[in-house]
Amino acid sequence: MPYTPEHRAKSKQRIIDAARKQFNIHGFDGVSIKQVMQAAGLSHGGFYHHFDNKDALFAEAVASFSALMQEQISAEAAPSGNLLIKAVLDGYLSDAHLNDHGNDCPMIAVPSDVARAGTAAKQAYQQVFETMLHTFESNLENGSNRAKHNAALTLSILSVGGMVLARSLEDDALIDEIRHIARTATNSLGIFDENDTSTN
Repeated sequence: MPYTPEHRAKSKQRIIDAARKQFNIHGFDGVSIKQVMQAAGLSHGGFYHHFDNKDALFAEAVASFSALMQEQISAEAAPSGNLLIKAVLDGYLSDAHLNDHGNDCPMIAVPSDVARAGTAAKQAYQQVFETMLHTFESNLENGSNRAKHNAALTLSILSVGGMVLARSLEDDALIDEIRHIARTATNSLGIFDENDTSTN
């Protein structure tokens, strides 16, 4: 009896979820299709019912974080505006995110792998970045559209770049300092003041 579309969709999602964690931890070259399918609890032969090759899976694994990011943002206690921006910065630059190598954002986990990958993976990576950018831009409360875009771009660059650096260094004090500076950039760059009542 053939599998139902619902079963196939669930199986594909299991593969994507397993692959995202495996790629995050081991990188693209450090993961085989067999490893992914074992992590997903599925047979190796079933892989090609869902994906043409490992490159196609990598692109979908990276892209899948966009939906996860949107879910995480929606679950934040802060409803919108500067409060939400602060919550996103605090969460993205947190100790928990820094140390969770399996479930972290692919923008900090696999940037070098994406840089060597094909168009699909680069487009997926850009989609994740644009999700973050849109979140910041749509919640900034002051300034022209251009000013909001520039501020959102700055916060996105500092968030991702700060975490990439933090992941690549050994000095704990420097790691904490980098993330603190990125987290409080709203103050130093005049985007908004965390001490204002609008952010408490």
